Amino acid sequence: MQFEAITWERLTEAVAARAVEGKAGDGSHWLRIGVDGAPGVHPGDLAERVGEALRLRGRSVLVVGTGGFLRPASLRYEYGREDPETYYSGWFDTGALWREVFGPLEAQGNGRVLPDLWDPVTDRATRSLHVELPPGGVLVLHGPFLLGHWFPFDLSVHLRLSPAALLRRTPQDERWTLPAFERYESEVGPGEVADVLVRADDPRHPAWNGRGGPR
Repeated sequence: MQFEAITWERLTEAVAARAVEGKAGDGSHWLRIGVDGAPGVHPGDLAERVGEALRLRGRSVLVVGTGGFLRPASLRYEYGREDPETYYSGWFDTGALWREVFGPLEAQGNGRVLPDLWDPVTDRATRSLHVELPPGGVLVLHGPFLLGHWFPFDLSVHLRLSPAALLRRTPQDERWTLPAFERYESEVGPGEVADVLVRADDPRHPAWNGRGGPR
């Protein structure tokens, strides 16, 4: 696979340009972008950059992180606080993401998206109000394990870390999560299914393979 050196600024512009040029493949009035990556690669940073670039192009944008859709602690820690299997398949409320984020952006949806649902600090519902994304608007969702749930992304970006870089960029007290990312690579192969693949081992010198694009 061929990679080309790129800056984060150029990558942001390239992703935003593809989004503007593309259209939803299922008749939706909204575009849905996914920025997938482990916490150590900070997918939210790129998501915010892309969101701002799209706003400068005149698009309404809502950036949402899966960290606001965690399940309650009683479910996340049912098998202990450091269980990688639960982290992989049970920490994030994918049902709520389908219902509150993607459902309103279906072809017949009303565009009213819930930006977050659960506060992991208080372990209570956030009680956030729905945000109305007008037709032509763009959702940018970021977080880990995004490409294993059949979410209807019109453009997906995977920020890849080699095993050594993932280890290096994961804090010591979070390294129990590493087997979950090994399983993700094995079962989903995010680098093969994403529209845009970014090699981010060195955060100062990313490289990308920009195959594909919005459907």
